[in-house]
Amino acid sequence: MLSYRSQARVPDTVRHVKAAATMTAAPMEPARVVIADDDVLLREGIASLLQHSSFDVTGLAGDVPEVMRLVREQQPELVVLDIRMPPSHSTEGLTAARAIRHEFPETGILVLSAHVEVHRAVDLLSEGRRVGYLLKSRVTEVREFLNALERIAAGGSVIDPSLVRELVCARRIRDPLGELTPRERQVLELMAQGRSNAGIAHELWISEGTVHKHVRGILRKLPLSETGDDHRRVLAVLTFLQAQSRRPS
Repeated sequence: MLSYRSQARVPDTVRHVKAAATMTAAPMEPARVVIADDDVLLREGIASLLQHSSFDVTGLAGDVPEVMRLVREQQPELVVLDIRMPPSHSTEGLTAARAIRHEFPETGILVLSAHVEVHRAVDLLSEGRRVGYLLKSRVTEVREFLNALERIAAGGSVIDPSLVRELVCARRIRDPLGELTPRERQVLELMAQGRSNAGIAHELWISEGTVHKHVRGILRKLPLSETGDDHRRVLAVLTFLQAQSRRPS
């Protein structure tokens, strides 16, 4: 049986425990987001969606200079941007994403694209934190889209399932010539035609020394067995011909 002295202490203990349990943390500030897309309807639509969720849209941009200005002024927690933006609609958005990551490494970045573009996304995604890549069609799947933003804001990464499938396929059919520069490909194609270094130099209007340098680069980059250079030159030509045969006609 508890003594009166022990019984008197129980209420105090319970009271303190209850007080600690009922203490609530101050509400977290909503993550600030800048949205960049030259499609006004999509930009405004995403902004409206986020404003009605747990995000604070602090800026909208239609081109790279504007999004960079907003990011530098506001330093938001998240940036959502299109991979293709004016003026050429090629890689401007991706270039902006890299610049943002370089200047503000803690800022989360979600890149949107109308199409799966594996080669454009790999470099950014390889960092593996506070970054995501989604097809624009995912925006209409509201809960999935918001979950993606929340994961990125929390330090995670999000990759569209379609991109994952493309990455797997790309790995299976990896182009063995992918590491070569355009000039090295030209040299290798002429090698496959049976041209000597002198013949290649004449065809491309470059010196034989430059051709030799390109050949050495080709032999170093291609997955060739370690044999004599003459034999490896033949293997390089075979690799080129095999790669060409796998290309769709």
